[in-house]
Order: sequence, then C-alpha cells, then structure tokens
Amino acid sequence: MGNNDAPENRDWLRHAIMTLVSPGARLERASNHTNFVVEQIGRAIVAGEYPAESMIPLDPDLCEMFDVSRTVVREAKKTLAAKGLIQSKAKVGTHVRPAAEWNLFDEDVLRWHTSMKNPGRFYEELLEIRLIFEPAAASQAARRANDAECTHLFGLCDALADARSRADFVVADYEFHQQVLSLSDNRFLQSLGHIVQTALYSLFLKEAEASFLDARAEVAGNHRLIAKAICNGQPAEAHDAMAHVIREGHLRAAG
Repeated sequence: MGNNDAPENRDWLRHAIMTLVSPGARLERASNHTNFVVEQIGRAIVAGEYPAESMIPLDPDLCEMFDVSRTVVREAKKTLAAKGLIQSKAKVGTHVRPAAEWNLFDEDVLRWHTSMKNPGRFYEELLEIRLIFEPAAASQAARRANDAECTHLFGLCDALADARSRADFVVADYEFHQQVLSLSDNRFLQSLGHIVQTALYSLFLKEAEASFLDARAEVAGNHRLIAKAICNGQPAEAHDAMAHVIREGHLRAAG
C-alpha cells in the first residue's frame, strides 16, 4: 500500500466498516422496496424470530406487512434464498433453513449477526476461525516479507499506538491484519480474512469509546511482536504472537 494512497484507503475502509455495523446506514442506502424487505426478514431470521424449519408469512401477508407488491416480496425471497436463509417449496410455503446452511460469508448475513444484542456464539465462532488461519498466515509471512513490507507493517503498529479515536484504532488494526494476510501470498487467506476481519471489527466498534484508549499501548506492543517475528524470519514465533493477539482481543471484547 503506497503512502499516497493510504489516507484514501483508510477513509474507504472506515466507511465500509461503519456501513457494515450500522443497520441504519444500510437502510439509507436501500434503493428500492426489495432491499427493505430483505433487510427486515433477514434480520428477523438471524435474530431467531423465525426458528429453523419454521415458516415465514405467506406472500399476501408479507405484502400487507410491508405495504409492497407481490413482485417485491418474490424478489426479496429470491435474495434471501441465495443467502441460504430460506427455501421455498411449491404448495408448501417458505421455511427457514438451519443456521448451519446459511452463507456466513455474505455481507448482509454477517452484518445481521453483528447487530444482535448478544452475539456471544458469533464471537466464539469468529475466534475459532481466526485461530485456524491467521497464525498460519503470520507464519507464512515470516518466510516471505521483504524490507519494504516490514517497514509498512511497523508503520501500522505506529498507527495503532497513535490512534486518537476508536474508528482510527479499528482501521489501523484491520489494516495490520490484512497486511499480514497479504504477505502470506495466499489469495484464499486474503479473501477469507477480509470478510472475517470486517465482521469482527464491526463488533469492536460497538465497544465504549474509552475502552480502546485503555488497551491501545498494550495492543500496539503485541502487534509489534508479530511484526518483529515476521521481519526476523521466525515463522513459529510469528504464529504464536498472532495467536496471542487474537486471544487477547477476544477477551477484551467479551469482557
């Protein structure tokens, strides 16, 4: 990431994360009634208002509920079906699919999870998947990082330490982890990491504004240990340092 592009990229990233975490922001972007219906039904399903295998209201009832046409309802159901949330059967109706069959890497499905009042299990599942791929990515990065990339990595540690707002802190943290994933030179890790990290940090943005100030120095220091291990070509140390950062972050968010 070049220095000239950094401010613009950070502004874009901040906007993307804030849009993901804020249902209101997304609703303001809705360009038609279909998006509105998708939003309302999707959030209700993820929140458990319609349990697995239960039936959602019939089309005429949905039309009346949302004051929309049947065409809008049908399009909304197609979108929700594509996300794996529902399945329609002729002469039977539309039922909610088990949560294990939902597309958790869909931006809306992730956002609906982060908007839940008590996303405890979601937190735990994010922790598990991060511990599977991020330490491995750090280990790979330690085998490949060059001097310029290391300079950028340490610069992101400085950005963490110097953050003056929660949004700046979250963006710097996000960029650091994305840089490590990029240094792994594995496109699957990069793509997977982008989705998971964005969902995770949308949750972090809900924390108290002062909480990041209390932990800022410690978090920056722990990230420097990752950067140091990567830049010293120490795969095992980079793996363990990344795992430590992930676990510590989870404990702060849960506490």
